[in-house]
Amino acid sequence: MSSVIPTSRIGVRSIAGVVGFLVFVEFTSGILQGYYTPLYHDIAVFLGVPDPELNWLEAAQLAASAIAVPAFAKLGDLVGHRRMLLISTGITAVASLGLAFSGVFWLFLIAWAVQGFYVVWLPLEIAIVFTRSQGHETPSALTRRSAGFLVGALEIGAIAGALSSGALDGVAPLPVLLLVPAIAVVICFFVVLFGIKESADAVARRAIKSPFDTGGLILITFALLGVTGGLSLLRLDGPASVWPWLVVLIGVALFVPFALYELRQREPLVDVRLFRSSSLWPVFVTAGLFGVSVLGAQVPLSTFARTDVDKYGYGLGATAGQTSILVGVYLIALVAGAMLLPVVTRWIMPRIALVGASVLVALGYLLFLPFHTGYTQVLVNMLIAGLGSGALVAALPAAAASAAPLDRTGVATGLTNSVKTVGGAIASAVFGIALANPNASSTNTAGTLSGYYVVWIVCGLTAAVCAVLLLFVPKHAFADASS
Repeated sequence: MSSVIPTSRIGVRSIAGVVGFLVFVEFTSGILQGYYTPLYHDIAVFLGVPDPELNWLEAAQLAASAIAVPAFAKLGDLVGHRRMLLISTGITAVASLGLAFSGVFWLFLIAWAVQGFYVVWLPLEIAIVFTRSQGHETPSALTRRSAGFLVGALEIGAIAGALSSGALDGVAPLPVLLLVPAIAVVICFFVVLFGIKESADAVARRAIKSPFDTGGLILITFALLGVTGGLSLLRLDGPASVWPWLVVLIGVALFVPFALYELRQREPLVDVRLFRSSSLWPVFVTAGLFGVSVLGAQVPLSTFARTDVDKYGYGLGATAGQTSILVGVYLIALVAGAMLLPVVTRWIMPRIALVGASVLVALGYLLFLPFHTGYTQVLVNMLIAGLGSGALVAALPAAAASAAPLDRTGVATGLTNSVKTVGGAIASAVFGIALANPNASSTNTAGTLSGYYVVWIVCGLTAAVCAVLLLFVPKHAFADASS
């Protein structure tokens, strides 16, 4: 078996044939992921809460996403990936509109959490792409390269969103600014409705008579609520209280009966048997640890940039516009990482490419420890981390699809996003606790510098662990056999 992927035989026409209008869906997803980031400080001021409280918005959204992804991915395998893509887009549109009309924290929190259904888009799209690519001689390589284009569209949308919000800040009231991404999602709904056809996957059609795993959904919901709810109680009651730790332990313990229950199901919500695969388990664990930085660190990076260095002695004191440039550079690096992945895997094995990407993420965040006092220093750190993150965002779902059975592509790609969002949700909650300022007031809204150190160390070390874990993947995993 050759370690070199014959991607030279994959042309733009082949990619366009399997991707189609899915590019616009990911562009819209990018707008959602980039537009709000420069505005986080303004959102905190609008809602009347300190900056660290916004970590709980992310924790709630990621927890909701972690529940939604396995459910929608499984339903995609059962009743059609395009159908579930349409439903999730409709839910996201309603929640995005709700943000513009939520003037209090708890309403905003609910709408923000439900908006997290957009996270299911990419795994559903990868499943559609993989089934469409089965007529090609190298379906895994075509899927990987198509995933790179989808992630590229996502990051271009994120760049457009970040730069747009930075430019519009101050032009109109915040509720009006929040309507911009909502309108984009509404347009996306009609693109999916009229522009995307259902995948003609015969295996999924045969599975349509299988019942949905409601019991599994209930168990994993309570498990995730236990973990994230316990972490929320830690923020309120403090680490000295025993009750938050007890709730966290109950949540963790519930994963055991969930796994045992899933093993008994013919069509489980989460096929835990996939974790036994030597090619898949490191991918899933890597995705979970990767979620710590790519999802959990978004709010801290934005609020650190906006923190007034003259007032607090740390931060960059950046405006929304300057923060949007930071975010834009980070996202450009993500695009570059995603687009370079198929090029790099022409010369080295995909497994080694993933290891290298993880090392870049670790290096980028650990560089924050000595270098965080200047705008250029932070820019360079985010550029390095962004290159590795972009490659991982594109590679992980494609790698899971390549290593999974054909009738489990939706579940496998969904699992990568599920564990990634679980990692991000837990990290967001932990970061919220670490950044909490005991001296917070209406005039002191910044997180603590020690808390930011915790964020950078955790993100760097988890990425380093990813690199080590991927060394355990079989040598030729995720590669097509040479023809």
